[in-house]
Amino acid sequence: MIAGLLLAASLCSAQGLSNRRAPSWNLPDSSLKRYDLLDYRGKWLLLDFMITNCIHCQKLSGILEKVQSKYGAAKLAVLSVTVTPPENQDTVAKYVKDNKLSIPILFDQGQMTAVYLKATPQKPAFDTPHLFVIDPQGNIVRDWGYSDATKDVIEGDGLAKQLDTLMNAKK
Repeated sequence: MIAGLLLAASLCSAQGLSNRRAPSWNLPDSSLKRYDLLDYRGKWLLLDFMITNCIHCQKLSGILEKVQSKYGAAKLAVLSVTVTPPENQDTVAKYVKDNKLSIPILFDQGQMTAVYLKATPQKPAFDTPHLFVIDPQGNIVRDWGYSDATKDVIEGDGLAKQLDTLMNAKK
């Protein structure tokens, strides 16, 4: 029974979605340019699941822009994913403009999001933002959903520190 409780607790933690091969996908952005997970092999990838009316998502988008600048596109790629509907080209265009973003925002119809966030009919909802770190070999090595415990990663300086640690450990 204790082992079962520990397993359940680990699955509910911020890292409950890590330590597995990143599920493959091929998604469009608002200009219909396609993005494929395999295009990012050999570099680190941050994959952010977000919605446009979320204050924490807005803060994370700003952090992701800074992290992208710090590491450069040759070493690190950053993509955001939103589900349509309810999101659409208009809501995403306004979000990009209001937040002065350069990071591509991809449109998913829910299948990819469900696989990454392990959504089920019994647990169809998920919280945003949720950030995944995928290593150059295509493995999810870390993930964070927003909570008091992860606030520094999602809204502060913690993400760059975490990335430094992960990237240095994989050398």
